[in-house]
Amino acid sequence: MAGFQAPAGTFDVLPPESSRYEALVARFAEHVARAGYGSAITPMFEDAGVFERLGQSTDVVRKEMYDFEDKGGRHLALRPEGTASVARAYVQRRPALPFKAWYVGPVFRYERPQAGRYRQHHQLGIEALGSDDPDLDVEVMALASGFYASLGLSQVRLRLTSLGDAACRPAYRDQLQHHLEGRRDQLCEEHRDRIEENPLRILDCKREACRAASAEAPRMVGNLCDQCQGHFARVTAGLTALGVGFDLDPSLVRGLDYYTRTTFEFTSDALEFAHSGAGGGGRYDGLVEALGGPPTPGIGFGLGIERILLTCDAEGTFPAPGLGLDVFVIDTTGGEGARDVTARLRAAGLRADRAFDQRSWKSQMKAALRSEAPLAVVLENGQTSIRTLQQKGEAECAERSAVVEHVEKKLGELR
Repeated sequence: MAGFQAPAGTFDVLPPESSRYEALVARFAEHVARAGYGSAITPMFEDAGVFERLGQSTDVVRKEMYDFEDKGGRHLALRPEGTASVARAYVQRRPALPFKAWYVGPVFRYERPQAGRYRQHHQLGIEALGSDDPDLDVEVMALASGFYASLGLSQVRLRLTSLGDAACRPAYRDQLQHHLEGRRDQLCEEHRDRIEENPLRILDCKREACRAASAEAPRMVGNLCDQCQGHFARVTAGLTALGVGFDLDPSLVRGLDYYTRTTFEFTSDALEFAHSGAGGGGRYDGLVEALGGPPTPGIGFGLGIERILLTCDAEGTFPAPGLGLDVFVIDTTGGEGARDVTARLRAAGLRADRAFDQRSWKSQMKAALRSEAPLAVVLENGQTSIRTLQQKGEAECAERSAVVEHVEKKLGELR
């Protein structure tokens, strides 16, 4: 009888790959902390209404959200993205502004599993609330761009546009709707009856029928009001000044309705499958108010960890680190010595492991070599010795009582 399997669209992350996840998160945390972002930890599930504020016309809410009624009759949902939860936490807790936070955690979307798309994946992100300064937009995008560069990625491109605001988007929406009405029969079946609901969503459709029908449609970036034009000009000038390359993409919409003004996406030329996005985000100046808070501008991004690591694999960067052990203890005298010495090494702050089950010297040495530790402490025939594992060298005798000092000294010589 076959054992249980992970649900479709989910996966297990085991060592050594799990250490790669941890290293990526640590790299991100260090990177954004230099810009004043602190860690925010929010629940994996929320009142479904939190995520419904993302927009009833979005696929995330309409088709992909895992929502359910709990035993108390509450309508809850697993988070499909990170921004709404952080915005809800701000509304509830009201930290001082500007509020700058980063997060990491699993997100859930019911969609057809395929390469780079999972029903549960893990997302890194930052959110900055309390300022509509276009220089903050520049900071946010520069942080994402710099993070990709820190991983050795060179084929990630920033696509950028502006989606305007409440002053100029309604008139543009009317223009777009009029354009698409005359081409209704050309649209894909899904969007044929959704022109009135949200015509901008059709611009985001990847099906060839919708792409052809909207190819000559007016774009928001060409219909911005003076304030939005000035904001966008400052953003592009700031990116240029910082040396952050970007491609203007008037067709960029992204999948959530809360975006205003600056909207962006990172794509990778190294990814060969259809969905080459490596992350993205934008400004969401109305979201906090929609969640019951005061009018509060905000901007942020979300980056999928699995998608980033696929991009790293495609470019041959950021390999999984080893276990990071300092020393492996080999004991052929019954195991008591390994128990005690390993504990002393760990208490001294060293990373130490050992074999169990009283295996042979040869078997323990194989385990030591697999561990990639630079040193081994060998206990045999009443003697204690220190051996280098990854390079040839003579074993050095050591006093059992001073084994920590001997190991620390030898590690210092190897480094």
